[in-house]
Amino acid sequence: MGDPSGFLKHTHRETPARRPVPLRLKDWKEVYEDFSHDVLQVQASRCMDCGIPFCHNGCPLGNLIPEWNDLVYRDRWRDAIERLHATNNFPEFTGRLCPAPCEAACVLGINQEAVTIKQVEVEIIDNAFDQGWVVPLPPDSLTGKKVAVVGSGPAGLAAAQQLTRAGHRVTVFERADRIGGLLRYGIPEFKMEKRHIDRRLEQMEAEGTEFRAGVNVGVDVTVEQLREDFDAVVLTGGATAWRDLPIPGRDLKGIHQAMEYLPWANRVQNGDPVLDEDGEPPITSKGKKVIIIGGGDTGADCLGTAHRQGATSVHQFEIMPRPPEERADSTPWPTYPLMFRVSSAHEEGGERVFSVNTEEFLGDDNGNVRALKVHEVVMKAGKFEKVEGSDFELEADRVFLAMGFVGPQREGLLTDLGVEFTDRGNVKRGDEFQTSVPGIFVAGDMGRGQSLIVWAIAEGRAAAAAVDRFLIGESALPVPIRPTAAPQR
Repeated sequence: MGDPSGFLKHTHRETPARRPVPLRLKDWKEVYEDFSHDVLQVQASRCMDCGIPFCHNGCPLGNLIPEWNDLVYRDRWRDAIERLHATNNFPEFTGRLCPAPCEAACVLGINQEAVTIKQVEVEIIDNAFDQGWVVPLPPDSLTGKKVAVVGSGPAGLAAAQQLTRAGHRVTVFERADRIGGLLRYGIPEFKMEKRHIDRRLEQMEAEGTEFRAGVNVGVDVTVEQLREDFDAVVLTGGATAWRDLPIPGRDLKGIHQAMEYLPWANRVQNGDPVLDEDGEPPITSKGKKVIIIGGGDTGADCLGTAHRQGATSVHQFEIMPRPPEERADSTPWPTYPLMFRVSSAHEEGGERVFSVNTEEFLGDDNGNVRALKVHEVVMKAGKFEKVEGSDFELEADRVFLAMGFVGPQREGLLTDLGVEFTDRGNVKRGDEFQTSVPGIFVAGDMGRGQSLIVWAIAEGRAAAAAVDRFLIGESALPVPIRPTAAPQR
């Protein structure tokens, strides 16, 4: 390491300040202030010569974290981006959106604050773009093989870039009108400005990847056409079947799934002509009493969006109890810790309500939701039980369901292909990411279940290597992981 005693001299973990709440609620820009490279290099010096870098184990991509921390400390930024890109196609995405299991596994985190791995990562890639170091890397020669990638989220983009660089003709299909999948329409602008997607797509197009947005494979392009036109197909459509709440009153107006709500705000930021005569998107929180059911990241995305649209009040419901302030004993180092977290959206307002269950949506005479009938719960023997006498009602005229996803959409493409499914409802695959149908591969949430962006990119990279071997018998592409089953998150 550049400074073997850096972690002893610099015990304080420092990250960028967030812009003041009153200021950032006036726009949709990312919430963080700029971060000095001098300060970042000090933070990078805290990376220990720990012998066994458990951060590698924490990161599904196998990022070479100690190496690029050392290179940043030594002011060797160009070498740092080379080491970062060696394992991660899109550090500008992961550096903004990943919950950083690498930091949870940091050896320094045993008795100090962990190294600011995620911040070093995003500064490396942003600096590389600023310096013009991120350039197209087209293949030296073409194999004559054609591959279709269905879905343009992080798994699909990673698979496409790797396969293009291996010399295959790659076409990415996306049923939405823009490329990016959940990155484009599910992640609010204040968490990641979409310019980061656009500049990466420019690089990929220059390398030879073809993008076809607004094409619903299975409808606009039949399965027969797909199999005839391409030598292999990679399914990366994600886990888009959302979890619903089928309780009395669910059909009332004003109740929406998170992914029915969030895309409209992003479309406004893209400049799409979707605003009504009052200057509002089709689903808005302006002037509304909002309740979000679901305490995870998607719920927080709804929360930050509702704040910016001018909600009069926001409550976020979570059926689980409030996590502890420090790492729970049930999640010891180096596992990802169960603990209370405050996102930028939580800083901006609203009330978080834990250990509550909604049993009914109550409506007015016009069929609009007006309140939720709720009660408190406790967990006993692994099951939630109602706390007697804890019933209450809470007014709401907008309700957003952010309770996660249960698997991929089956009807259409998947059923037409005839692929098999796991007991959890995901697309079944073998050790080489191949489905039960020869030549059809799957990566990311569609095969793994709802998971993290780092897993999506890792699976996309690994699936690309498997496809490469399938097509030409061997591959020089890296294989970061094998397709193990994982609990849905």
